[in-house]
Amino acid sequence: MYDEQKQIKQILIPVSEELQIHITYIDKKYSLKFSPISYDEIEQTIAIKIKYSPYQDILDTTNNKLLANEFIRAYQKSVNFRGIQKGDNLVLKYKQKIREGKYFGTPTLLAALVEVHKRKFFIFKNNDDGKYYNDKAKSLTSYFFKIPLRYKRISSQFTRKRWHPILKRYRAHLGTDFAAPRGRNIYASAAGKIVFRGRKGGYGKVIEIAHKNGYKTLYAHMKSFKGGLRKGSRVRQGTLIGYVGSTGRSTGPHLHFGLYKNRRAVNPLKVVRITKTKLRGKAKRRFLAQTKVLSKELLRSIEHSDSKALNLKTIEAKTILSM
Repeated sequence: MYDEQKQIKQILIPVSEELQIHITYIDKKYSLKFSPISYDEIEQTIAIKIKYSPYQDILDTTNNKLLANEFIRAYQKSVNFRGIQKGDNLVLKYKQKIREGKYFGTPTLLAALVEVHKRKFFIFKNNDDGKYYNDKAKSLTSYFFKIPLRYKRISSQFTRKRWHPILKRYRAHLGTDFAAPRGRNIYASAAGKIVFRGRKGGYGKVIEIAHKNGYKTLYAHMKSFKGGLRKGSRVRQGTLIGYVGSTGRSTGPHLHFGLYKNRRAVNPLKVVRITKTKLRGKAKRRFLAQTKVLSKELLRSIEHSDSKALNLKTIEAKTILSM
């Protein structure tokens, strides 16, 4: 926001979907504070008759690409979409933030139903862990990466502040250390292309693999590399790439496993594949009670076919400035 002399009066910088930096210029001084981002949130249940494909029909109906992507991601390999025919039904129940008359942030898919050859496949988001489960309380959530070796223990976690045993000072540890015997096999965590193979400072012998969606994995302190692999080689998930060692700055044999998303380090243990599970006991009973209500709502939407997609023009934009 500028004044009449084109002097900056206010600046808003979003840092997340919930929070923004608010800079103001008053009495020839700038001041800074953090303030919440104001938005509307709608919850909708939409029934769609398949014309082309689930992705295209969701996009055509809602004009919400992120919602279409989330639907496909949620079902993943639990449904073969090639079997869907024109006229089959698809139902979505979701939440979406609206800010200044536009979609804002990532939609939350609460429940969904899709028909394939008249057979209905349900998914529900579990409030307890945020994962997707089917109507039998079996997890449908899986991850793209696998832990790259059989290890004894995790000797060092991902952290922004860790006491380095050799350098004797605090520094970031942007990866996970898996303690394992010298010479143990190390495998590619996911399919990709080797973009680095060699020595890299304190990491010692390193292999880096680029993956789809902007991900890259790093395997450090290796004893040696698997023969035949070089920069540019393509590997599958589970391909043997090298052996556990202690090269570089290391106090003992282990694998330092780093994971990066668009060049920024992320915690590997939040992304590596977790075995699909079933809910049990109280958690299962609580989940099934919740899904019983949701499944009836999804089926009712098909019967009535009166649900309509959100029309953003009916949402009145709200100001995000607190004067």
